[in-house]
Amino acid sequence: MDIKLSQCFIAVHDHDKALAFYRDVLGLEVRNDVSFEGMRWVSVGAPSQPDVNIVLEPALAHPNASPADQQIMAELLAKGLLRGVIFSTDDCDATFEHIRAAGGEVLQEPIDQPYGVRDCAFRDPSGNMLRFNQPRTP
Repeated sequence: MDIKLSQCFIAVHDHDKALAFYRDVLGLEVRNDVSFEGMRWVSVGAPSQPDVNIVLEPALAHPNASPADQQIMAELLAKGLLRGVIFSTDDCDATFEHIRAAGGEVLQEPIDQPYGVRDCAFRDPSGNMLRFNQPRTP
């Protein structure tokens, strides 16, 4: 059996702001942009990983969600309590400087972690935490 990651999802409150970050700052390519029942999904991905998509989706992508549930999800997203993504990079410090210079909200400057990576962290425009790590050489 051969399984591999195909898609992961990140909740966003504003797709255009998310695109300005994921496409214009991080350099991910837009692969699909779909609207359905008043909601929108945009797939982005690294050119070097054509089989892996990050889907930018509404905070609660369910057309029958109650207004109360929609409000709860919007609040969790605003607090940064929904999961983000960890990206790998060949130069954590250069990646950090690039994203910071573009106005990214810094959560953690580059640091050597005890689990074998050098990493940094930012929030995307919706509040999701994104980590960028570089494996350390022994």
